[in-house]
Amino acid sequence: MALSHDKGRINFATWKPTHFVWSLHGKVATITLNRPERKNPLTFESYAELRDLFRELQYADAVKAVVITGSGGNFCSGGDVHEIIGPLVRMQEAGDMQGLLDFTRMTGDVVKAMRACPQPIISAIDGVCAGAGAILAMASDLRLGTPSSKVAFLFARVGLAGADMGACNILPRIIGAGRAAELFYTGRAMDGVEAERWGFYNRLCTSDAVLTEAQALAAQIADGPTFAHAMTKRCIHQEWSMSVDDAVEAEAQAQAICMQTKDFGRAYYAFAEKKKPIFAGN
Repeated sequence: MALSHDKGRINFATWKPTHFVWSLHGKVATITLNRPERKNPLTFESYAELRDLFRELQYADAVKAVVITGSGGNFCSGGDVHEIIGPLVRMQEAGDMQGLLDFTRMTGDVVKAMRACPQPIISAIDGVCAGAGAILAMASDLRLGTPSSKVAFLFARVGLAGADMGACNILPRIIGAGRAAELFYTGRAMDGVEAERWGFYNRLCTSDAVLTEAQALAAQIADGPTFAHAMTKRCIHQEWSMSVDDAVEAEAQAQAICMQTKDFGRAYYAFAEKKKPIFAGN
């Protein structure tokens, strides 16, 4: 991962990744998958670079929210047929189970890193959003899409299970088990209207506005109490495996920690003075 450092810390303001485009405007970072001639497919290298990036974001104090998008009118077509699928088939033909498992664990680590990084992640989706691209969208915290976009968990169409990168755990929690099962078993695409109706998209936007609206939403979130937002994200993720009683206790502890931040006091005094609070993330 070609990360630049400043006094031992990554300088995200000047960092230039190898396999996608990175930009930082204010407190909002934008990741742009940038192979438009192939509808922005992923490769072994781009998977690894995304994994490493999301792991490093826990140290990025200047980055408060992240937007993921694709160039050329598409989000992501999934794993590159020639650079990923072909080599995986050759591993299968050679009986290289360890190589196959190393790959599937590495791709799953991308989702783990996305869920573990403290910054809320928003996907801005237009055009094709398929396979691993649909997984990146699914693993984001929020999703904005367009009516003409096509989201497909198409693993069954290439002889694979819908159980990929945590999909069988996460997607049913977003759209419901029955709807997720239909998408997994058929591999069909859902258009933007259906995706919004089923709750996969938070809202629909026009193609020329989806990225701008995602970045505006990210900026709004980034201006909020970002320590508390990180706590919310962690609780949403961790409480999937908790009982209600355990979740209530975890949230009592989480909220008590947030009450120790200066942002909590800032909000109170701003309210008392009939002003809008200015949060600092601490």
